[in-house]
Amino acid sequence: MTVPEPHRRFLDSAVARLKADERLLGVAVAGSWNTGEMDRFSDLDLVIAVADDAFDAVMLERPGIARGLGDFLSGFTGEHVGEPRVFICLYGPPLLHVDLKFVRISDFHDRVEDPEVVWERGGALTGMLSRSRAHWPPANLQWIEDRFWTWIHYGACKVGRGELFEAIDFVAFLRTTVLGPLALTARGHLPRGVRKLESNVPELLEQFVGTLATHDASSCTGALEQAVRLYRQLRDELADASVERRVAAERHAVAFLDDIRAETARATRAPAPSSRRLD
Repeated sequence: MTVPEPHRRFLDSAVARLKADERLLGVAVAGSWNTGEMDRFSDLDLVIAVADDAFDAVMLERPGIARGLGDFLSGFTGEHVGEPRVFICLYGPPLLHVDLKFVRISDFHDRVEDPEVVWERGGALTGMLSRSRAHWPPANLQWIEDRFWTWIHYGACKVGRGELFEAIDFVAFLRTTVLGPLALTARGHLPRGVRKLESNVPELLEQFVGTLATHDASSCTGALEQAVRLYRQLRDELADASVERRVAAERHAVAFLDDIRAETARATRAPAPSSRRLD
């Protein structure tokens, strides 16, 4: 893998500075570095192992630690992505996005991937890696099926009420939470939202494009209908007999969406779209 020079330069400098802190036990690199897919647009994802008894103090000092690693521009914690241990930073110029994830050494076994160890103190990280396995949570079909038809009703209600920006955002949520993970799973990839759909599931690209909505009621209902079609296709590919289908919820939610499409078409004095009904 060819590592972009700004990424390599920052990593070498950051590791040299982090070594000086006796509370830190190692640094590993994850993300696109670890998968060999890094390019000039990639983030640099650093996992920093911390001695258990120093973890709370180090967490409080993260802004100062981050400022000491390079030409720091901005930084904030990662609660919005469900990972408060991460300190998300922007360095530069040249601009470089760096995620600093601080982890107790005793928690290093709980991970979704095996990062590349670039420095460690006394074999601390490689020891933990050798005694445990990475596990990426799979897409849970039953969890999705239990929710999907209520979500379709919710999206249709937003269109019916004229809250089209809400509807547009909601279809994006369905792509990231349901359709992307299922499509990636069906093609043997990790269910990472909509990451690299263009290259990993190119045969479904046109169907995913059909879920894009503009600020128009007909466009929003069409995107929801396409989300239903794509979900049904992926569910049929992936679900086994253990997945209980919510047949009644599906039937009524789809009928409600059809009604909303017809109502919004009448309200705009335009004929209902000629696409086939979902049922």
